[in-house]
Amino acid sequence: MRLVMAVVAGVVVAFGTGLAGQVPYSRIVNAVREPGAWLTYNGTYDGRRHSTLAQINTSNVAQLQPAWVYQVRGDGQVETSPIVVDGRMYVTEPPTTVTALDPRTGRTLWSHVRPMPSDLRLIGFPATNRGVAILDDMLYVGSLDGYLIALDAETGAKRWETHVADNGLGHSVTMAPLALDGKIIVGISGGEAGIRGFVDAYDAKSGRLLWRTHTVPAPGEPGVETWAGDSWKNGAGATWLTGSYDPELKLLYWGTGNPGPDWNGDVRKGDNLYTSSVVALDPDTGRMKWYFQYTPHDVHDWDANQIQVLADLDIGGRTRKTLITANRNAFYYVLDRVTGEFLHAQAYAKQTWAKGIDAKGRPELIPGKEPTEEGNLVYPSLQGSTNWPSPSYSPQTGLFYVPVREMGSYYYKTDVEYEAGLPFTGGGERALLDEAWGAVRALDAKTGVRVWDFTLPSPSWSGVLSTAGGLVFSGSNEGNFYALDARTGTALWQFQVGGMVRSNPATFLVEGRQHVSVAAGRAVFMFALPQPSAASVGRSGPQ
Repeated sequence: MRLVMAVVAGVVVAFGTGLAGQVPYSRIVNAVREPGAWLTYNGTYDGRRHSTLAQINTSNVAQLQPAWVYQVRGDGQVETSPIVVDGRMYVTEPPTTVTALDPRTGRTLWSHVRPMPSDLRLIGFPATNRGVAILDDMLYVGSLDGYLIALDAETGAKRWETHVADNGLGHSVTMAPLALDGKIIVGISGGEAGIRGFVDAYDAKSGRLLWRTHTVPAPGEPGVETWAGDSWKNGAGATWLTGSYDPELKLLYWGTGNPGPDWNGDVRKGDNLYTSSVVALDPDTGRMKWYFQYTPHDVHDWDANQIQVLADLDIGGRTRKTLITANRNAFYYVLDRVTGEFLHAQAYAKQTWAKGIDAKGRPELIPGKEPTEEGNLVYPSLQGSTNWPSPSYSPQTGLFYVPVREMGSYYYKTDVEYEAGLPFTGGGERALLDEAWGAVRALDAKTGVRVWDFTLPSPSWSGVLSTAGGLVFSGSNEGNFYALDARTGTALWQFQVGGMVRSNPATFLVEGRQHVSVAAGRAVFMFALPQPSAASVGRSGPQ
């Protein structure tokens, strides 16, 4: 072991337990074979947030206890999801700090603190950062002031930074980047500021921009005819949550946000491609291979940034490579991830805006559900039937676990004109908070039919983790962190963390023992089973 000292962004950071390992692309591709690590935002490229670890299981989870707690510094909302590999745990602290922790103790190894400008603009989202990506010997993090930064994974020293987009116009990076083969993929926040959304790929070694694919087409590009006049210029379609990837098909799947302005669709008549959609991109060129629009001409701010999960399912008697997601608009979708073909949709929460989804995947609208000057009550709320917290798919149970928000909103429409760097929403909403509730909901992954609910007092902002130990982990706004039976939804264990759980749980091995981590309130918590006593080690039978 050696001590590491560094001065990063003017801050002295120090301590180390040894050299961090290398994490090449091939290692991330095979992450499912390395369940002791957590190598990307959702654990694996397929977005399942499912672990094959089973040391913690239905028979012993009641013994789970805190191993350590790390108190988060800085200002903003804590929504980090960790990267854990080779004796290091990497988390982000708002607004844009990266910290390496010793996963055995929670001790700080180093921190990289990026100061934010005094004129920072955050329009439509809080000061937050959801995590880092790792590739080879470097970490990658986006910043609220619109930069992508590469850090040395061992010391935290900055290797390079590149300017993604102008924060003065409302752009920020809040998502965890996605590391591919030699490339770092980044999306952008700022839909409520009237930006024109995009997905970027940067060279992992140098930070050079390799390609940019806009989510709103310009004149001469396919789909621009779905925008009236020049409305495409401020069409939004932000890309603010980490995508998924199929290395066999070489397809990158990315969800896109609402069109702009949010609630006044009069100025942007048409379907408004490719907003509120999933786009399948060639990772080498950024070329769009196919798209599917979940909510054409969205006027309720139902972003489709929810995690797109890859699963091979038996559909109609044959195995299909599918893309499955619970969309913010209250419908669960099954698509063919090779072609984008619509296969099935099912309402999974209360909704009052569509009669159903037709055979081509287009919603059959109920008339009169648009926002009005007086306010129009529609389910789901602006926050959606689910939002950014990750779902989980377990191939062991065949169930898709999703944090559900059962709530409606009154939607209002106002006149709007675009002004750079200011909100561009065209209205507002008032949520029915008094009658709202939440759940961890298990759906049949093939059909979207509800199998069980674990109800919560209020709509959940916690993500979900499933494991081969037959467990589902999730939290609540009231500060409870739960372990549920994956087949029945029965609560088997809970711990009061003292603050809202507004993050995604993860699990991994620390010195050969399974641990579970979650950020809650202003802290990162680590849980494990009790260490076996010295007297019990090596026993061959009953004593």
